[in-house]
Amino acid sequence: MAERGGSGVVPLRWSGEALWLLDQRRLPRREAWLRYRSSGAVARAITAMVVRGAPAIGITAAFGLVLAAGALRRRGRAAGLAAWRRRAAVLAAARPTAVNLAWAVRRLEARLAGGAWATAAEARRLLEAEALAAWREDFEANLAMGAHGAALLPARGTVLTHCNAGALATGGYGTALGVIRAARAAGKDIRVLADETRPWLQGARLTAWELARDGIPVTLLADGAAGHHFRQGRIQAVVVGADRIAANGDVANKIGTYTVAVLARQHGVPFYVAAPTSTLDPGTASGDAIPIEERPGEEVTACAGRRVAPPGVPAANPAFDVTPAELVTAIVTERGVLRPPYGAAIRRLLGAAGGEKRP
Repeated sequence: MAERGGSGVVPLRWSGEALWLLDQRRLPRREAWLRYRSSGAVARAITAMVVRGAPAIGITAAFGLVLAAGALRRRGRAAGLAAWRRRAAVLAAARPTAVNLAWAVRRLEARLAGGAWATAAEARRLLEAEALAAWREDFEANLAMGAHGAALLPARGTVLTHCNAGALATGGYGTALGVIRAARAAGKDIRVLADETRPWLQGARLTAWELARDGIPVTLLADGAAGHHFRQGRIQAVVVGADRIAANGDVANKIGTYTVAVLARQHGVPFYVAAPTSTLDPGTASGDAIPIEERPGEEVTACAGRRVAPPGVPAANPAFDVTPAELVTAIVTERGVLRPPYGAAIRRLLGAAGGEKRP
């Protein structure tokens, strides 16, 4: 990946027997790799935010399903498949908003159902090959997405991003940060403003760490400071990732993205979304139908393990919000740049790919 222009950062490793995840909860203070040998443990890691970012979650789930292949040793093919599918359902439910998770589960289910295998070991090899293919395809998609998106950015300027949509959130290059990487590789003088992204501080802990590690100039902003920088004319473009894009172009992304999109529209700044086609969800008509994960209030009332709110005060903690399609200037995919009206553009893109995205 590094030879192809990837980041020096990857969120996961596969040994053939175990899945290793870089514990993103501990960054930037410590780089700790955790080993997982069961699909249930992988599901818990996804829920606990050891790994996050829609593409990375999908790849992680794919390897979790490889680890679930032990269930296929049960007597009788039907019983083994039923046990494996129960484990797959647990993985699919680990985080409801990121559509790449369900996409990965459907993809490996289809591979298992359509593949020629007689033993659990043969089935495991099929699943492993499919998981590795999904990882490679994500990296290639990110490279293509970066090239398409880089053309949209100015020759010189500052780009605001929200949350982390970089190598840590994907197979090793990035969606939003992949666009920025590609722009800089093309010789453009691009600097980054990164929102801190409360309450998990993915911008402060992850985006800032990842960009600094790769030598890309980055300045951290408190979430509430973005409006000031827009008003001062210091932002030339916004690039964010996505966890799900509805059929009409509404975009679900980390909480706070909608606020940034409103600010961008108010100040005439283009607002770009970079996401692979696996994040497009033609089965969901609009953002109103996207399930929004509600996480524990303690993530808001405490910081770094210390309570910062008065005892007894509850906190609402939606993990995502929905940006209406009319606030999105363009959606960058590996197959090209989509422009409004997004419903027709998404249908054309998926139709050209042979129908709805393959499972």
